[in-house]
Amino acid sequence: MACADDVDIKERSIPATRKSVLLAAGTALLSAAVVARIGRFGFNPTDQGFVLAQVWRVLHGEIPQVDFLGPRPFGSAYLHLIDQLVPAPLMIGSSFVMMVQLTVATFALAAFLTGTSPLDWGPLRLGLVFTAALVGLNTYPLMAWHTVDGVFLVAVGWWLLDSGLRSGSRWRRLLGLFCLGFAIIVKQSFLFAAPIGLLILLFHPTAPPKKGWRLLGDVLVLGAAPSLYFGVVTVAGGLRSAIAQLSGGHQTWGEGLFLFWTAEFAGRADPRTYVFPVLLGVFVIAVAFQARERLGDFGRWLRIVTAACVVAVVVFVVADGGFEHAGNWPVTLLWLFSAAAILDAVVRRRLPWRYLAIACLGWMASLSWGYPLPGLLAGIFALGVLEAVRPPDLPRPPALAGGVLGATAFVLAGLLLMSAHDKAPYADRPQGELTKDLGEIAAPMRGVRTNTSVYTYVAQIRGCLDRYPASNVAILPDNPFVAPVFGVRNPFPLDWPLPMELTGDSPERMVEAAERLDREGNYLVLFQTVKAVSLTAGGPVPDAVAPDAPTIRLSGVEDRIKDELTGAEVSCGSFAGYWAPPR
Repeated sequence: MACADDVDIKERSIPATRKSVLLAAGTALLSAAVVARIGRFGFNPTDQGFVLAQVWRVLHGEIPQVDFLGPRPFGSAYLHLIDQLVPAPLMIGSSFVMMVQLTVATFALAAFLTGTSPLDWGPLRLGLVFTAALVGLNTYPLMAWHTVDGVFLVAVGWWLLDSGLRSGSRWRRLLGLFCLGFAIIVKQSFLFAAPIGLLILLFHPTAPPKKGWRLLGDVLVLGAAPSLYFGVVTVAGGLRSAIAQLSGGHQTWGEGLFLFWTAEFAGRADPRTYVFPVLLGVFVIAVAFQARERLGDFGRWLRIVTAACVVAVVVFVVADGGFEHAGNWPVTLLWLFSAAAILDAVVRRRLPWRYLAIACLGWMASLSWGYPLPGLLAGIFALGVLEAVRPPDLPRPPALAGGVLGATAFVLAGLLLMSAHDKAPYADRPQGELTKDLGEIAAPMRGVRTNTSVYTYVAQIRGCLDRYPASNVAILPDNPFVAPVFGVRNPFPLDWPLPMELTGDSPERMVEAAERLDREGNYLVLFQTVKAVSLTAGGPVPDAVAPDAPTIRLSGVEDRIKDELTGAEVSCGSFAGYWAPPR
């Protein structure tokens, strides 16, 4: 009997294994195609390389919050060590990893939302989930970033926790909890995912009765990553400084999501008007579903027609948004998704906790100084509305018809994605103007294309490093890509000393680093004379400036650093600064 059971299990596992391989291959292929077609076009010296600079520091033995500082924890520096293993130039490989993360996160959230396994999905749902991944990317830059990491870890964490509790799989449950804990140390705005995970653990409808010892073990796994992270910081003597750094930033609470209802949208259609027809549709579907026995076929067709109208509204919101990076369309989709939660509650007679959790994740993702929008979850918001309005008694379409419909949605989203990126790559010129390959300057940037201004700017940095050799190199205020791309050491404890990043004792630590650097020598510290926004606009980059030329000042720390440096005043291309050769 045991042998027969083993054979049966093996026979059943073959299709699942094959489908898993196909899904993994599809994810990798999609990610590679997106990077090749759009991800390699455009380069922003301010943002791209920011997380990679942290990875570079970790690889060289620096301790986060102690040797390098910031208003966020640096869990992303450890997560993106995997970028170094991709057999591609660093910038291209990092873009590939980001797209894989976003695609996996979309699959995880869809599985979590529906309570199903991707291995059980038909062609239609698979096509729509891949489409949702493209919508979630929109014109967000393909680069390593802490917000993407947080969304990825929370999505995978909730999915594994949920499926582990439903199936009784111990390893899924524990890995899911670990991911949720890890999310806390990539960005503190994802802290709220952990208590939601605990609520799922305690009150999951299909979970077995809780045992005290098991619950304690689960909580320990949940806290493993942050405990290890802050344990190392504490042992290194940096806990007090870390607390000041992480708590000293400007607070944001996602106000834009709620101010959406009171904002003025002059000169364009009011996006709030799309929420009301969806609410009306939700009401009609809910009433028709409750009275389905009395209404009969009429009620069934009423639900189908109303659902089609709601779907049309969602599709229009996505298309009308044009995948705009900073538009209001992701916020509109979040509120449409929240309306769909009501329908989920009525139809399934339950608290729509899965919808509410994902809506909370959208709020967490919008807790940002620079991008206070839930754009990374736009795809799952749209898909969630479609899942909610689908009549539960509607039979599945034939595989061929579902596949055609899913493929059509995917192709249309892909065309919209390419059009949006061609017109407006993130922080760069339209794609037709991106004629310069940065790989001509540095191998880690091979394949990345940009405009002539950015190319000249980066080439000047390469020339400066050759002209003024030094072991310690910093180009202030905002060029974090320099260290990982050119393989130099940044002697300052911040890669991005912008005003809002200078929390806690960071300004004083920057000045102390300048004092120490001047004593030791062997440094090149340059300051920009060209603003990053000018590079984005394709503005001119001077061939040369005087050593005492005015430089960019984003905070008072630049002048304080200059006061401490006594090396030779030098200029190189559009940069001016100080150089002290090895002693």
